[in-house]
Amino acid sequence: MSSIPYILIIDDDEAVRKSIGLFLKMNGFKPLLAANPKEGIALLSEFKFSCVLLDMNFKVETTGDEGLTALQKIKKAYPELPVVLFTGWGNMQLAIEGMKLGASDFINKPWENDHLLKCIKDAITVKKNSRKVQLPEKSPSRKKLEQEYDISNIIGQDPQLLKVLETVGRVAKTNAPILIMGESGTGKELIAEAVHNNSPRTDHEFVKVNLGGISQSLFESEMFGHKKGSFTGAHTDREGRFSIADKGSIFLDEMGELDLSSQVKLLRVLQERKFEPLGTSKTQSADFRVISATNKILPDLVRENKFREDLFFRINLITVVLPPLRERKGDIPLLADHFLKLLETSYGITGKSFAPETLKWLQKQPLKGNIRELKNWVESSVLMTTNDVLEINDFENNPTNIHAFQNDEIKEEIVPNGMTLEEMEIIMIKNALNDNRFKIAPSAKQLGISRNALYRKVEKYNITDAQD
Repeated sequence: MSSIPYILIIDDDEAVRKSIGLFLKMNGFKPLLAANPKEGIALLSEFKFSCVLLDMNFKVETTGDEGLTALQKIKKAYPELPVVLFTGWGNMQLAIEGMKLGASDFINKPWENDHLLKCIKDAITVKKNSRKVQLPEKSPSRKKLEQEYDISNIIGQDPQLLKVLETVGRVAKTNAPILIMGESGTGKELIAEAVHNNSPRTDHEFVKVNLGGISQSLFESEMFGHKKGSFTGAHTDREGRFSIADKGSIFLDEMGELDLSSQVKLLRVLQERKFEPLGTSKTQSADFRVISATNKILPDLVRENKFREDLFFRINLITVVLPPLRERKGDIPLLADHFLKLLETSYGITGKSFAPETLKWLQKQPLKGNIRELKNWVESSVLMTTNDVLEINDFENNPTNIHAFQNDEIKEEIVPNGMTLEEMEIIMIKNALNDNRFKIAPSAKQLGISRNALYRKVEKYNITDAQD
């Protein structure tokens, strides 16, 4: 048999079959056509296909039952064969049912050829890497991974982390949407950057969006852009995040914080790759790879009707789960040393090190804030101590760890190096703002205080970089 990929098209509309068939043939595929599921299943027994395009409706009543039945039969007989579904925008629930039964993706009618081609190529690529994408029983070595992938921005060699990095390196080559799940502070953004850096899109923009920091009223302006005069305060044209991400990747962080109204708008863009900036009726298109992240359990939110099921299936073709730092304690000394080196660049602090017992002690701490908490704790302890070698009491006596922010007001005290707690508080607030691109909401969350409390402190200390 030829090495040309065979694609099976099952659709009762002859014009659709021939149109897609011609398009796929022009793009290097061998299409075979079937007018109904029975014909299609018969062809599956005769040829080795790389992908199936399956329409969901073959009857006037458009229930989709025949399509779902055909999908079940195909997946039972050929479990590894990717199936891409055709459905109308009004039949999203039907598409969801198909995804639950094992479909790789779904495409709305009418479709765009470029989007169709990408869906097929992604489905085939994911299939080829399916065995590799599954976490291996034995962890790969850090050295081997570094030879194959660009993972220089991720510190650690714990087996759980290395398995994640191997998965990331393999799926990065596709355009498949990836959902990164993990507790706050586990490094989801760094993983997203690694996906982009190891993808064919690496020479284009990597656009970061904190969805938790965008209000419902500003969602369209922020994501789609706006024209001058489209609303009060729109003094100039603004390019939206999706437009900036064209040909690159867009990282949608805090996906679980997005309100339901904005979820509908986001779903349409992810499905159609089209949007309209505020103030214009002109539709724009963008080609981007979607990487999402959340510290929420999205299936739970779906069951609670707080997150759309169709959006959930759209963003998680591949799911990566990051382990919390307490499950990779062996990486804590490596991370602590890494943060110490960063301080040399940021503050010009040199000659500092950790006592061996200090690193062992850090490995026993709960570190519920994960890597982010460790970073803040190391930074503040180094800034506060006059010792060249950091001892356990430098951390124990550090009043600027997460517990120092339990109350909105902090009493005036003198810390060991002569700085007041207010001065240390300013440093910690500025560090948090810098970590979160000067956004108030995520910075407040990192510090463990309310947004209003952080607003008051920003005003009190005249910190001008903070953004709403």
